[in-house]
Amino acid sequence: MTVVSSTVSSPSAGTAPGGKVVLITGASSGIGEAAARRLAASGHRLFLGARRTGRVAAVAGEIEAAGGVAGHHALDVTDRDSVAAFVEAARERYGRVDVLVNNAGIMPLSLLEALEVDAWDRMIDVNLRGVLYGIAAVLPLMREQGSGHVANVASTSGHRVDPTAAVYSATKFAVRAVSEGLRQESRDVRVTVITPGLISSELTGGITDRGVREAVEGLMEIAIPAAAVGEAIAYAVGQPDDVDVSEIVVRPTAQG
Repeated sequence: MTVVSSTVSSPSAGTAPGGKVVLITGASSGIGEAAARRLAASGHRLFLGARRTGRVAAVAGEIEAAGGVAGHHALDVTDRDSVAAFVEAARERYGRVDVLVNNAGIMPLSLLEALEVDAWDRMIDVNLRGVLYGIAAVLPLMREQGSGHVANVASTSGHRVDPTAAVYSATKFAVRAVSEGLRQESRDVRVTVITPGLISSELTGGITDRGVREAVEGLMEIAIPAAAVGEAIAYAVGQPDDVDVSEIVVRPTAQG
């Protein structure tokens, strides 16, 4: 389902006072940062995680200076213990966990024949294992609460495969599969796949092949801001507890 909306519903009747407690991975820049700022503006309480601790602390500080509520914690989504500690720190601060936005991701594109095996491993670790570790950390808490919401950031590359994106697409196809499996298994935990197209972000910085990077950067001329995806995440989070927004695709009008 494709949804385009800038309106966010009021928090549902089951929402804790002060808005929902929303955890965001990869929150130091890009989509994660944009979602944090948008959700804070809607009155939700944020807990932000990233490896760049100085940057994520600055984002949280700016949110609080603007009147929002935001904590932060060091986070490496490839480390299961780090993810568990991040979620536990959020629970200790707020007493509950309502939403997890699994946003952290990398995109070191290359042709398969380049045999960038280390980059393949990193993509699998961050883009897929990181999502699974997040789910493993929050699901018991959400089951105990009787409610919760997991929003996994995929990509339009999870719907199609292009040259240089075989492994990246594989991880994003897998995120969609995991999300659908969790949705079908759940009756009290909502599951949303957020599917961005060409979005202005730092992802292209991870491409080491100069030719591939220049080709991708050329496509980014039509990219839309990360704030557009933040709006989509806020829309899904703001729906009533009995409404599951299964997937939102957000991409430039000009993207083929």
